Amino acid sequence: MMHTDNLARWRRPLAVVIAACVWAVGVVAAAAVQKTPSYLWRNVTVGAGGFAPDIVFSRAQRGLAYLRTDMGGIYRWSARRQAWIPLEDGIAQSSYFGIEGIAADPVDPNVVYVAAGMYASEPAAILRSQDRGKTWQIFPTPFRMGGNEPGRGVGERLALDPSDRSLLYFGSRYDGLQRSTDRGERWSRVSSFPIHGVGWRAAARGETGISFVVIDPSSDRRGQPARRIFVGVTDAAAQHLYRSDDAGASWTAVSGQPRGTLVPVHAQLDSQGILYITYSNGVGPNGVTDGGVFRYDTRSGHWTDITPERGVPRAPGGYMGLSVDAQRPGTLVVATLNRWHPGDILWRTTDGGRTWQNLRALSRRDVTASPFLLWGEPEADFGWWMAGVAIDPFDSGHVAYTTGATVYATQQLLNADQGKGIVWKPWVRGIEQTAVLTLVSPPEGPHLLSGLGDISGFAHEDLSRSPTEQFTHPVFANTDEIDYAGSEPRVLVRSGTPSRAPAPGAGPGAPTLAYSLDSARSWQPLKPSGATSAITVSADGRAFMVTAPMPLVTLDRGRSWTPARGLPTGAHPIADRVAPETFYALDLRTSSLYVSTDGGRTFRQRVSRGLPASLQNDVPRSPERQWPLIATPGRGGDLWVVSRAGLFHSIDAGRSFSRLDGGIFVAALSFGKAPPGRRYPALYALGMKDDTFAIWRSDDEGSSWIRINDGPHQYGRRFRCIAGDPRVFGRVYVGTDGRGIVYGEPRARNP
Repeated sequence: MMHTDNLARWRRPLAVVIAACVWAVGVVAAAAVQKTPSYLWRNVTVGAGGFAPDIVFSRAQRGLAYLRTDMGGIYRWSARRQAWIPLEDGIAQSSYFGIEGIAADPVDPNVVYVAAGMYASEPAAILRSQDRGKTWQIFPTPFRMGGNEPGRGVGERLALDPSDRSLLYFGSRYDGLQRSTDRGERWSRVSSFPIHGVGWRAAARGETGISFVVIDPSSDRRGQPARRIFVGVTDAAAQHLYRSDDAGASWTAVSGQPRGTLVPVHAQLDSQGILYITYSNGVGPNGVTDGGVFRYDTRSGHWTDITPERGVPRAPGGYMGLSVDAQRPGTLVVATLNRWHPGDILWRTTDGGRTWQNLRALSRRDVTASPFLLWGEPEADFGWWMAGVAIDPFDSGHVAYTTGATVYATQQLLNADQGKGIVWKPWVRGIEQTAVLTLVSPPEGPHLLSGLGDISGFAHEDLSRSPTEQFTHPVFANTDEIDYAGSEPRVLVRSGTPSRAPAPGAGPGAPTLAYSLDSARSWQPLKPSGATSAITVSADGRAFMVTAPMPLVTLDRGRSWTPARGLPTGAHPIADRVAPETFYALDLRTSSLYVSTDGGRTFRQRVSRGLPASLQNDVPRSPERQWPLIATPGRGGDLWVVSRAGLFHSIDAGRSFSRLDGGIFVAALSFGKAPPGRRYPALYALGMKDDTFAIWRSDDEGSSWIRINDGPHQYGRRFRCIAGDPRVFGRVYVGTDGRGIVYGEPRARNP
C-alpha cells in the first residue's frame, strides 16, 4: 500500500489529474517492467493558448528570438524552420517551466540565460545554454522565483552586462538585487542595494520585489563592468526607481520620479540615453486600474509624463508592455493593461512621446492559424493581458506583442507612418501552451476531443492543424469532463465552468453542461436545476445523467429531469459502455457499489468483494478530476477502480474486484486499441516507478507495464490526463499542464 508520505514525493501542483483526469493514485507492486520501446512524440496543434509574459529578440543575430511563458517553459524562434522550438521538454523539474526572465547574450548568439521558477514554494534555478537552448546547465539558486505568480508580466528581471559578460544581475521578488560574477553559477545579494526583500516565506504579504534591471551599455569601459544600472521596485515604498553610477557599489533613488500609487513595471533605454518606463498601480496581470508612461533623461535627470491618454474621462487600466525601436531613437510602442472596456490598445510614438498613434484603430487580425481566437464571434479580439511588446532590433517593421491567449505579430508596423492598415497574425507555430484538463479519443469521428483550461475545448479533426471546431454554444472557460455514448459515439456530453470571455451565453447563470449529436461539431446547452459538476451518457446515447446534490437523469435531451432514486448524496454515476440501461455509482466513503438497470432511474446497492473497506481518500476535490470508477470501452460489465489503495479490476459488473500487481503506481488510466493478436484493449497510464513519474503502456491487462516516454520527452512531468486511441494501436494522447497536448506513437521499425 502506498503511504501518503510517498505520495507527496511525486505530486506536483496541478500536475496529475486523471482523465481522463484524476489525482487518485493506484498502487501496484512488484512485477517486471519491460524495456522502453521507441516512441515518436509530437504536439497536437492548438496554437499557443496561454499567457506568454514577454518576447526577447536577440541583438546579436537577426531572426533569433525567445519567448517566455508562465507555465510552459521557454521557446526559441527558428528562422530556418519558421517555427518556435520548445527548449525544456527534456527537463523533469516542474517548477522550471515557470519562466521569470530571459537574458540573451548581445554578442554571442549561442548564449542565453533563463531565470526559472514557477512558485515561491518550489525550487528555482538559472539555466545557461551555449547552444541556443538545445542543452542546458542548471544552477539552483538560493532565492525563489514566481514565474506563474502575480507580477509575472513585468521585466525583464534578468540582465547580462554587455561589457563584462560573466556578470549578471537578477531582480528578485523576495531577496533584493542578486549578482553573479561567474556566468550564473553562484549568486549573492548586492548588499549596497537599499531594498533587501522580505524572503519568500513572507510572499503572502503581496510583495513582488524588483520589476526590472536595465544596464546602460554606454557607461562601460571595454572589459570592465558597466557603471550605470537602473532598477525598478514594485514593493510599497516611497521610492521605486534606483540608479547606480559605480557598477553597483552604491545606489541612489532617482530624484523627481513619479509618486503616488504607481509602480514601474517595464523599462528600456534607447541609444540617446532616454529611459522609457511604463507604470501601473499594480503588477498585473489582473487588478490594474491606473497607470502612465514616462521618459527619464539619464543625462539631465529630467522627467516627462508622456502617457498617451491623460486627463478625464479615460478608461480604467494601466500600462505594461514596452519596446524601443533600436534603429529609430524616439520611436517606441507601449501596451495598455486591464483596459477591459472598450479594450486594450497598442500605442506608437515616433517623437519620444509627444504624439501617439492608436495602433488598434489601424489594425485587423487574421487568425487563420488559430481559429479559436474568434471565440465563436465574427472577429478576433485585439488581446488582453498585453504584458510583452517587442520591436525587432533588425527590422523596425516587425513587431510582436503577447496576450493572455496568443502572440500576435506583423511585418507592417511602418504602415502606421502613412496611417495605413496593419494586419496582425498569430505568431505561434510550435507554441503549445495550454492546461489540458480532459481528453477523450472516441471510436469514430475526430480522433481526439480535448477539454482545456480557459479556452473551452476542441474536436481535433487534424492533429497537425489548429482545430476549427472549438466547443461553442456554449463556450466554457474550462471544459472539465467529456463523455461519449459507448455504442453511439456521435452522442457526446461535456461539463465545465462558465466562460469569462465575452461569448454568447456567458455570465451568471450560463450553462455549464452541453451535448452534441454529431461528434462534437455542434453543441446544445443543458440547464438542469441545481448545481452540477459532472455528466455521463448511456451506451445508446438516450439517457444523460448529471451529478447534483441528488443525481438527475433526462431521457428527452434536457427538457425534463428526474431524480435518480436509491443513491447516496453526492454519488457520481458512470455508464456501462455496452449495456444501454446500466449505470454504476461507487460510494467511496464505504466502497459500496450501486447499480441501475433501468436507465439510471433507480439504483440498488450490490454486494461487491475485493475493494478496501473505504476509499474516502480518493474522493476527487475538483471537477477536473475523473471519478476513480472507470468503465472499459467495448466490454459490458468491465470496470476499473484507480485508488491509493491499488488498481482494481472487475469483469462481472462489480460483483468482485481483483487487485493487480504491475510494478508501477498508477495515477491515471485509459484504454486504446488492442495489441496485435489480442482482444482486450491496451492500457495506458500515468504512473510512478521509484522516483520517476512517466507514461506507461500495458499490453496484458495491467499485469506488466512498459515505459513509453524517455528522457528528452519529460515535459516537466507536468502530466494531467491521458487517452489511448481506440483506432490506432500504440497511439496515446497526454494532456500536460502548460505544454499542451502531446501524443506518442511507436516508431516504425526498419525492415
